[in-house]
Amino acid sequence: MIVPSTELAELLQGYRRFREHGWSPERERWASLREGQQPRVMVIACSDSRVDPAQIFDVRPGEIFVVRNVAALVPPFETNPGHHGVSAALEFAVQVLKVREIVVMGHGMCGGCKAALTQELRGNEPGEGGFIANWIEMLDDAREPIARALGTTGREAERAMEHAAVQVSLDNLRTFPCVREKEKRHELTLRGAFFAISDGVLHLLDERSGRFSPA
Repeated sequence: MIVPSTELAELLQGYRRFREHGWSPERERWASLREGQQPRVMVIACSDSRVDPAQIFDVRPGEIFVVRNVAALVPPFETNPGHHGVSAALEFAVQVLKVREIVVMGHGMCGGCKAALTQELRGNEPGEGGFIANWIEMLDDAREPIARALGTTGREAERAMEHAAVQVSLDNLRTFPCVREKEKRHELTLRGAFFAISDGVLHLLDERSGRFSPA
């Protein structure tokens, strides 16, 4: 007999609530999903426990295809050998599921963006912060003008870094040929979004002005 830890016991309580209030009322929906999924939107979000896209957008099962990682980053298109998790998920969403929209959603109080700004993990060994440091190097170019203008500490600089990270991911998405071609043919739309944890407000990016405004 498995004796659950306190943490697992809490998860199992949540699972039972889901079975009663989430799965049972949506039984027909779940049955239809046995044949496959057809989400129209892909959301790329941060792994942060406070910003669950399904909760924020209040979607039903099967409505969004989600990828989450540190700071909601998309690496640029590369063909070198390796394990390209985000690229594989993107390829699947765009080429197989044929999503119509990709939303990159950053958020407030992002630890990954803060670490990119302060570079506090630079030089650490993998397993001791090095994996994170290598990942958020994608933000180095965006960091430089922010650090010069606002410094590397404080909420104003951190918010600027959080906003800039969304644009970096959008720019990197466009390095993928399949994304670039589908966007050109108006078969795919890219959007930037930002969820402010402090007040629960979602902001959308106007790429022309570079400004985020409440949705």
